[in-house]
Amino acid sequence: MIEEGSKRGKAMVEKRQLFMEMRAQNFDVIRLSTYRTACKLRFVQKRCNLHLVDVWNMIEAFRDNGLNTLDHNAEINVSRLETILSSIYYQLNKRLPTTHQINVEQSIGLLLNFMVATYDSESHGKLTVFSMKAMLATMCGGKIVDKLRYIFSQISDSSGVMMFAKFDQFLREVLKLPTAVFEGPSFGYTEHSVRTCFPQQKIMLNTFLDVLMADPPPQCLVWLPLMHRLANVENVFHPVECSYCRSESMMGFRYRCQQCHGYQLCQSCFWRGHANGPHSNQHQMKEHSSWKSPAKKLSHAISKSLGCVPIGEPPHPVFPEQAERPQELTHTVVLESPSRLDEEHRLIARYAARLAAEAGNSTQQCPPSDLSFNFDANKQQRQLIAELENKNREILQEIQRLRLEHEQASQPTPEKAQQNPTLLTELRLLRHRKDELERRMSALQESRRELMVQLEGLMRLLKDEEQKQASQSGGSPHSSPSHGAGCSMPMPIRSTSAGSTPTHTPQDCLAGVGGDVLEAFAQGVPRNLRNDLLVAADSITNTMSSLVKELHSVDDGGDEEETNMRNGGDRGTVRVPKH
Repeated sequence: MIEEGSKRGKAMVEKRQLFMEMRAQNFDVIRLSTYRTACKLRFVQKRCNLHLVDVWNMIEAFRDNGLNTLDHNAEINVSRLETILSSIYYQLNKRLPTTHQINVEQSIGLLLNFMVATYDSESHGKLTVFSMKAMLATMCGGKIVDKLRYIFSQISDSSGVMMFAKFDQFLREVLKLPTAVFEGPSFGYTEHSVRTCFPQQKIMLNTFLDVLMADPPPQCLVWLPLMHRLANVENVFHPVECSYCRSESMMGFRYRCQQCHGYQLCQSCFWRGHANGPHSNQHQMKEHSSWKSPAKKLSHAISKSLGCVPIGEPPHPVFPEQAERPQELTHTVVLESPSRLDEEHRLIARYAARLAAEAGNSTQQCPPSDLSFNFDANKQQRQLIAELENKNREILQEIQRLRLEHEQASQPTPEKAQQNPTLLTELRLLRHRKDELERRMSALQESRRELMVQLEGLMRLLKDEEQKQASQSGGSPHSSPSHGAGCSMPMPIRSTSAGSTPTHTPQDCLAGVGGDVLEAFAQGVPRNLRNDLLVAADSITNTMSSLVKELHSVDDGGDEEETNMRNGGDRGTVRVPKH
């Protein structure tokens, strides 16, 4: 209970965080409600990093999470909503460069709390699918024409005609956004909003776009295109002085009075209703979203007068009215709903069909031969898109297959190694015995070296004794008859075991031993003491030879076991490397 209470308290703090930050921006000083609403929603969009998610990425996220197969009135709980938002933001971070990564957890928390506060005011813990789609499609980034086309695909029937009940439901959901930022009195939902927007009876896609993208748009949605214009002019620079605050440059919108000559205001002064001199707030102002130099204005005016610039360009391209064959442009394959066609597919199909279509009224000025050529080109483009989709699907399947094979190859397979426990145990024992024999051989080699050092000391003593005797007798120390030619002894250090090769050369064990010992081994035995020493050295050599032979027999046995495991036909073999 204590843990649940702490979580609930943390959620309440996070829920208030976004609204507290928005109040700190002091947007309420903006005089006009349209700009005030657009600025607040733009702040929420940027604070939640929704401006980085394009509408097409949002549609792909809906498809990945299976929302296109659910009914619009179906409800999803908050935990699943959090999962959907997590997939959206984690996919966003994959597309962004490493230097521009966002805080995913913070973005998920802010957006989740804003959506729950907006669409779950009664704290049921659930949202409808249509509410989530309408909100995310409206608040994400991208062009407004693409957003409106997606929204139209959600509120139209299979023949491409808008359903008024669906549009009424859309207005109910989307107008909760101004209410969430405390602008409900200016842009709240009314029962007459639908007929105010569309007095006609039959609404197709182009009519829908014409109405919502007109200047001015319907009063209830006038903040929507303004929010997109705000995003487009945030970094626009105007090298003009503001007539009120005297700032030498402007960023964002620029407003020019239609009555006072040369009177211009920056967006901050205009939004707050500042005025001075003969100018009044009642004067008509023209909004500028870009800067044109006087020379460029003159050139544009001359081109317009000569007919080089089309007059009255439409705000959007003309799209085909009838629904076309759905095109699969994403790698995600989801079954279509049996109750209705896939609206997202139809939207993407329309978008793909008009890739090369000319904007504006250029289609009306083309002769019939050009129109037929455009239709043929569109058909060829659709065929090319279908071929590319098939190739893309094959490539993705091949990538998935290779990834699975790589994961299977890189994972350890203890179950395979356990298929021959007896052989593995014997091989492990042999390996342990081989290591033990190698340690014994190393110890014997060290003992042999110490013995050779002792032999060298004894040889020095014998040599000194001989020199003393020779000096006393006046003879040479090497005149003893025992040093004759027929009494030579072969080197006892060489191994006499047949068919075995020592692991280490015997001379390696005599490194650092003086030449007297080597000389003693190469010559005959002049007295019994030397002979005893040589016999002891020969015994050590024979022991070393037998040890090496046993070691190699163990090694050959290990190789034989290894060969048997490889040739046994078992796929779970384990290869033991040689030392």
